[in-house]
Amino acid sequence: MSLRLSIIGVILAGGEGKRFRPLTYYIPKSMIPVGRSERPILEFIILWMRKWSISDIIILVGYKWRQITNYFGDGSRFNVKMKFVVDKHPYSNTGGALRRALDLGLLDGYSDALVWYGDIIAPIKLGELIEKHYMSESDVTIAVSSNYKVPVGVVSIGRDMNILSMVEKPDLNLNANIGVLVLKISSLKRVLENSNLGFSFDIAGDLIPAMIRNGMKVKAYIHEDIWYDIGSIERYEKIDHEKIEDLLEINSSIPSYVYI
Repeated sequence: MSLRLSIIGVILAGGEGKRFRPLTYYIPKSMIPVGRSERPILEFIILWMRKWSISDIIILVGYKWRQITNYFGDGSRFNVKMKFVVDKHPYSNTGGALRRALDLGLLDGYSDALVWYGDIIAPIKLGELIEKHYMSESDVTIAVSSNYKVPVGVVSIGRDMNILSMVEKPDLNLNANIGVLVLKISSLKRVLENSNLGFSFDIAGDLIPAMIRNGMKVKAYIHEDIWYDIGSIERYEKIDHEKIEDLLEINSSIPSYVYI
């Protein structure tokens, strides 16, 4: 199916990564190496977008942003075209960073933005996600994971504080926001005009609820495969680094000029 869409990738990579300290005293969270090949998280996201023919990408940066721009440059090394937007007052938080890209005119000429949080690795079938977004005429379509695994034990308590059951890190029938969404740019402009979000707001906590309140069409796309939220050292230590390249079908072979 040929979709009449023009998609730009937008990656959120401006946070300080406080839950990743002490590593993030020295490098941005999105540049922390993962997988067998020890590539930055951001590189995996960019390669996955490129795999699905999204070649125009904006990275919203802030903390230690020069490390990111120095590594990726204009994106030609990865066969994409990249631009960077640095956090600047009064714009702040994920929504403010997205609004700054909009106000700078960097989203002009595109129908929709694929927004991806910079600490998420997920083999989402972007073709399916974008097609669902288009066919349902959604203002925003959010990738959601069902049967979320709670990272702690869950206790059921009865009368007199008697513990009835305890399950360690259960799979629950919860729908979790992965941190990947397709957003119609005209709808973003409309909600910003019709709300008081200002220049400092959160995408998940403020923008999406504002769209729902304004009667916009907010849809879910269910991603049933594994995904990684690499938001803290504790989560990082639990990643199966051997699986990441296989998940994303990325070549991790050792170059011929490296002798081991």
